[in-house]
This record gives sequence, structure tokens and C-alpha cells, in this order.
Amino acid sequence: MTEPLDPGARRAILEAVDALREDALRMLERLVRCPSTLGNEQSALNEMARIYEGLGLSPRRVPTDVAALAAHPGFSPPLVPYEGRDNVVAVFTPRERKGRSLALQGHVDVVPEGAADMWATPPYEPSIRGGRMYGRGAGDMKAGIVSYVTAFRALRLAGLQPAAEVQMQSVIEEECTGNGALAAMLALPKADAVIIPEPGPGLPAIYTAEVGVVWAWVTVSGRPAHVRDMQAGINAIKAANAIAARFEDYQAEMNRAERIHPAFRGVNHPVNVNLGTIEGGEWNSSVPTRCRIGLRVGVMMGRTAAQTKADIERIVADAAADPALMGATVRLEFRGFMADPCVFDMEAPIVRLARRNFADVSGGALRDYPATGLTDGRFFALYQGTPVACFGPDAQEIHGIDESVGLDSMHDITRTIALTMAEWCGLEKAA
Repeated sequence: MTEPLDPGARRAILEAVDALREDALRMLERLVRCPSTLGNEQSALNEMARIYEGLGLSPRRVPTDVAALAAHPGFSPPLVPYEGRDNVVAVFTPRERKGRSLALQGHVDVVPEGAADMWATPPYEPSIRGGRMYGRGAGDMKAGIVSYVTAFRALRLAGLQPAAEVQMQSVIEEECTGNGALAAMLALPKADAVIIPEPGPGLPAIYTAEVGVVWAWVTVSGRPAHVRDMQAGINAIKAANAIAARFEDYQAEMNRAERIHPAFRGVNHPVNVNLGTIEGGEWNSSVPTRCRIGLRVGVMMGRTAAQTKADIERIVADAAADPALMGATVRLEFRGFMADPCVFDMEAPIVRLARRNFADVSGGALRDYPATGLTDGRFFALYQGTPVACFGPDAQEIHGIDESVGLDSMHDITRTIALTMAEWCGLEKAA
């Protein structure tokens, strides 16, 4: 059972979080200025190493070693090499281990900013307007990382520290493979619980379940021709779009009511197939030779990523055999997510504790959130059996234009994590 916090300690911790509020904003600004898209995460990782050092901890680099991870069921085929992009972790050790250990985890990678000219302010120049900070990655999920760091700092400022081991993990590739989280998880001892301050659906929420995801890439090679002889050519762009269209029936089938897990009852269209990228063609007056499309296919509980991969292979093979594509060659690759779906234990003590503390500090409640996307939480739940509380600040337009995070919400999440860490781990006087 969790010992209730001494009222004096509780008050001191919350006052410390309040005192650190401006520092937290400055930290978030520094992280948002790091354009940490896929392959470019070094600046954010270096910033996290400096932040951990500022806590009096020794940062450690954890490589994402494909050879070591490839046989693990949670591994996904990578998109780019891992050299120079090592995850950063740090571990706090108490003087006397009396409480339960905790892992605080977050990803530093962000998705591309898209059309920068559509942003009200530049995507990597943080801007505070109307109580929100705008910038790519502000919500997803650099504010969450700042919350867990500030929560730990607040305990120290209050003259306290956890009476159990606390791991801090800053990882890459949550947005495309999760391999960074897998590497960091396996490099550290199994914790008694995990908190991941990942943003929810634009309101206070805690993840109850998440779909799996498979990424597939289809490359069609046609027959080029001058536009005057268009009928003699095979248009690779048209052929690729015809293959993508085949997934509409599959998407409808996967969203049939009898296929939907109870965690997603009431969620409209939880299994999504997205045509996310397309590239091809050489000249407006030439029949295009080649086209490559990228697909993201959701996986509902009751099915696996491996079964979905087989479905994709079948659909693409059937499309390639269509007489309308005669003469074209079709190549299918799987790189990026090969992730199974996951249900989180909502009765786990860490979840109940987080819910109670959030209600106490905010006056609101963390709503149940069955996610039609996915998080790194699946690794801990599926492959370690470790309870996960995945909840974060109010973030809006993540993956879109003018992404932002609510600063009051971030402060509530920081206070929630601070109190939850104190109760979960227990407390001792700061060294």
C-alpha cells in the first residue's frame, strides 16, 4: 500500500513546483528549438544530457543496436541508420532503497513540420500566446519531458528526494519504430512502474489502450512514354493510387463492430489506413516511370502486426495481378512500425495514484482514452508486464500546423508527477 504523503511534505513539493514554473518554460523553449526530426535528434539528446547533469545525475548514452534488438518481438525495421543518435538515460539512486522504483520516459523526436509558411510563427521558434506554447514538439512530447524533470527538481528544492531508484529515459523514434524505447528499456533494470507523460486527445486523459501500427512502402515501376503516346505507357502514379485504393475495403472490414475490442466501444473508426507519402514522376509531359507510396495501417486488438503484414502482402499481390496493372512491377517493403496493439491495466496502483493526484491538483479528472495511435508504453506493458501510467498535458494540433501545449495543463501534469513520484517511491531527506 502507498503511504499517504505527510501534509507538510506535500505542501513543500507543490510550492516547489510553483517556484520552478518559469524555469520549466525556459527548458521547454530550449527543447522546442531543437529540430529533432528523424535522424536529427542529436541537439535534443545533447540538451537532455545537460538537463540530467543539472539534476546531479550522470547521463548515459544507450545505442539502438539493430543486431541486438532484431530478434525481439517489439522490434521494428528501421528507416535510417542509428549512428550518432544514441538515447540518453540517467538513474537516480537513493541512500536507502525503501520505496518502489519508477521509470520516467519520453521521446525527443518530432514529426516533420510540414509547410512552415502555414505556421503563425516559425515551428522551431517557441511562441507563447493565450496561455499556450506553440512549436513543433511542444506538445508531442517535449512538455511531458519537462514535466517529469521539473517534478524531480521540485522534490529536491523541497529538501527531499525519492527513496527508490528513479530512471529517466529520453528516447528516439517513438514516431516511427519505437526502437529507441526498446533499447533503453532493455538496457536498464525493470522498474516497478512507468510514467510516460504523452499528450492525450487535447484534454486531460490517460491512455487505456492503443492500436498497433504497421508501416508499408509500395514502389510501382511502370513504362515511361511521351505524353503524345500516353496510351503506350504505364502510369506508375496512377497504378500506385489504384493499389492504395484497395485498402479502403480492408479498412471498412477492420472497423466492423464485431472486430472492435471493448476498450474502443463508442470510438468512431478506430482502425485507420493512411496514405501518408507519395513520390514519383519526372516530368509533367512524361508518363511517370516510378512511384512510391507510404501506408500506415492500424491494428486492432485480436490481431497482430504479423497478421496485418500478411494482409498487406495479400492486398498488394492481388492488386499487382490486376490486368489494369499489366506490365508494371510492384515491390513491397516493410520499414518503420511493426507494432502490436496494447491494453493498459487501469487498476494498476500507479494508475490509480496518478488519477487521484491529478484530481487533487487540478479539480478535474483524467478521462479514459483508447488511442487510435500508439505510444512507447506498449513495450513496458507487453514485454515486461510493467504497469504504465501514460498521461500528459493538453496538446493540440500535434502532427499538424501550429502545434501547441497548454501551460496551465503542463503545470498540473508536473504537480501530478511530483506527488505521484513522492508517494510511489517514498521520500528521504535530500543529499
